[in-house]
Amino acid sequence: MYALVDCNCFYVSCERLFRPELNHKAVVVLSNNDGCVVARSPEAKELGIKMAVPFFEVREFYDRGELHVFSSNYALYGDISSRVMSTLEALAPAVEIYSIDEAFLDLRGMQLNYDLNRYGHQIKQRIHKWVGVPVGVGIAQTKTLAKLANYAAKHYPKTLGVVDLSAASWRSRLLKKTNVADVWGVGRRTAAKLYAEQIFTAADLAESDAEAMGKRYSVMLQRTILELRGIPCFNFAEQPTEKQQVLCSRTFSSRLTELPPLKEAVREYAVRAAEKLREEKGLARYISVFLRTNPNARFEVKYANSAAVTLPNPTCDSRVLMSIAVQLLEQIYLPGYRYMKAGVMLGDIQPHNSYQVDLFNPDLHSPKSQQLMKTLDEINQRYHRGVTFVGQGFEQNWSMQRQHLSPSYTTSWQDLRRVRC
Repeated sequence: MYALVDCNCFYVSCERLFRPELNHKAVVVLSNNDGCVVARSPEAKELGIKMAVPFFEVREFYDRGELHVFSSNYALYGDISSRVMSTLEALAPAVEIYSIDEAFLDLRGMQLNYDLNRYGHQIKQRIHKWVGVPVGVGIAQTKTLAKLANYAAKHYPKTLGVVDLSAASWRSRLLKKTNVADVWGVGRRTAAKLYAEQIFTAADLAESDAEAMGKRYSVMLQRTILELRGIPCFNFAEQPTEKQQVLCSRTFSSRLTELPPLKEAVREYAVRAAEKLREEKGLARYISVFLRTNPNARFEVKYANSAAVTLPNPTCDSRVLMSIAVQLLEQIYLPGYRYMKAGVMLGDIQPHNSYQVDLFNPDLHSPKSQQLMKTLDEINQRYHRGVTFVGQGFEQNWSMQRQHLSPSYTTSWQDLRRVRC
């Protein structure tokens, strides 16, 4: 048995957590550079605001005071997510974090001693009381069915946010009511092809020939069909999989044309990527840098390019990665273009203690390097970005535009709420 716990309108719920006056008001959260809508409250949906619509298309609601708008506050969302996951870990034998706002719980054997529907409501109430965000809970024999149950918990108010598909009759009823396009793992293109084969619902898909569908489409669809029948095919992974690459990139708030500010941006991205790498306790042997203009600009000359290099020895030293990133940028930069975005990617990631040093090249992960990076990380963690390398820049005019950014209520001393007793 599995349970899928999914936070409702997570980004919006995080913003409302410290602004309770926004409950039952239309709220949206925007993507990087305040570009598109990436999260909507139910009230915003009622205004007809679609997901991924550009902000300028719905700005009239904001100007009239009918819509509250927030820039993406990743520090806040990440911290609230951590609180939700730690709460779940105290409620279930094992937890698999699937994304920032959802996790699978392994409930094998618990159906013998617990009323799972009641247990689902206990999870919902505990998270709401301890963290403050609403969640939906779907319980079933497989991950795909748990996803389906969670979908029903969110879309059918009578369920009160919890759906248990342990009973075959409930499972059959829900499969018949669910469009095949809403099944986990079935994309839009696949759904269109399934419609052509007269497969319109999840029940139709579950009754199809799994082996034949696997040959015509993919093994993943074959496994999805079996999961809809209650046969587990997707394993439970309590430990997160190791990252194969680390990427740090941004769309600039304004177009950049000169090399110096681009160098500042790339240095910043290299340092941030190195910090992520050290958090994962990894070392990178491969580094690449990309640069591009706006591909959708109708009246601008377009340009995109990238450069990469494989290091003789792996490293997570910010100084080394920053220096190499700038060299790669110089190789691909061309004057006369209006650049919209740049990024740094680190690949061929290896664990700290399982790499072999190339004796004919310097060790880029020496004890002195390790100690220096550890010290820098401790300073930054304690003083909230206390160290900046020369060349990263101080004005940072190339950083993201976030005009509607809320305070970092839980991660910054300056932004802590003051409560009068």
